[in-house]
Amino acid sequence: MSFDINTFRKEFPILKNNELIYLDNASTTQKPQSVIDSISNFYQNNNANVHRGAYQIAEIATKQYELARKQIAQFINANHNEIIFTKSTTEAINLIAYSLGMNSYVKGDEIIISEMEHHSNIIPWQMISKKFNFVLKYIPLLDNGTLDIKNISTLITDKTKLISITHMSNVLGTINPIKDIIKIAKKNNIETLIDAAQSISHINIDVKKLGCDYLAFSGHKIMGPTGVGVLYGAKDKLNNLSPFLGGGHMIKEVSMDSFSFNDTPWKFEAGTPNIAQVIGLGEAIKFYNMYANKNLHTHTSKLFNYLIEKLNSIPEITLYPDSMISRGPVISFSINKIHAYDIAKLLDTFGICIRAGHHCAQPILNKYNITSLNRISIYFYNTKKEIDIFHESLLKVIKVLS
Repeated sequence: MSFDINTFRKEFPILKNNELIYLDNASTTQKPQSVIDSISNFYQNNNANVHRGAYQIAEIATKQYELARKQIAQFINANHNEIIFTKSTTEAINLIAYSLGMNSYVKGDEIIISEMEHHSNIIPWQMISKKFNFVLKYIPLLDNGTLDIKNISTLITDKTKLISITHMSNVLGTINPIKDIIKIAKKNNIETLIDAAQSISHINIDVKKLGCDYLAFSGHKIMGPTGVGVLYGAKDKLNNLSPFLGGGHMIKEVSMDSFSFNDTPWKFEAGTPNIAQVIGLGEAIKFYNMYANKNLHTHTSKLFNYLIEKLNSIPEITLYPDSMISRGPVISFSINKIHAYDIAKLLDTFGICIRAGHHCAQPILNKYNITSLNRISIYFYNTKKEIDIFHESLLKVIKVLS
């Protein structure tokens, strides 16, 4: 089925109401009207806490909340009780880091991540490694923007407990061969956590086929609200894992000197959850599925190739990486000695939104001996016309700043 970009764009109020060219989709995506309406409807008609009230609107809220869990589980081919709601990918990774670190690992145990990670998949591991005397190792980032997977076996020992790695880089767009990494991990009895924050919108994810133990992503990266993240955990792993957050609803019974956990996944969801956001994410998944078979990804791929072509036509630009690799619709660049912030600010005067900075991935920039980059990230609602306007505007910006 063909993808009608004009019909699709009309679903997004911000694109109808503003003269906006939004090219910072790796940061967050825009929201369709149906997602916005689902959040408003909850607060207007069914605002109540979940899993607690016996009255009608509380029962409706609980039903909608748990329906979203089932929708998300089906989306990644998981069981509904393998889906934990968090506030973000960051919180999901922290949940696993501290639950494992506090309860499952001992001094000297090893964790492997990579030099390509977002800070959200670096800092939690640094924190628990320092606190509990674990050893943190890094898979090297190669100059061509890929990881040195061939030599990963040199990092593995009998003390290695976990490999936590990004599926798709938020700076380089690199798509890592996680199937191969998971296969290596399983062979060595090592658990795996996949950061799918960037890949969730652009790659069909089947957690059963992948065979990962844990996988995390954020709702706002796939047209859902901010404030809701998802942690998938294989049922046997979650059942044997103790939570590190305590409070309401994650318990069955409490006395003055003891308590017992609720069932999985609710034992990991302490306190009142982000109910409206979860419902909104369920609607976002529903919306995504409406268009999933209409060549969404073909449109994005063609558009991204066109963007690369336009960027390569500008002599002053350096792309990161500058090699042909397997990657999603994300590219970072620098322009001679012009600061990335200046480029982004001037492009904003043309109504164009791109990212400038270290993109919460300073080890990547350190690898290339730079401190700041511009980044463009394409989404389904972007158009060829927008790329042309961006290209023309960027040429003007370079002329002004050179």
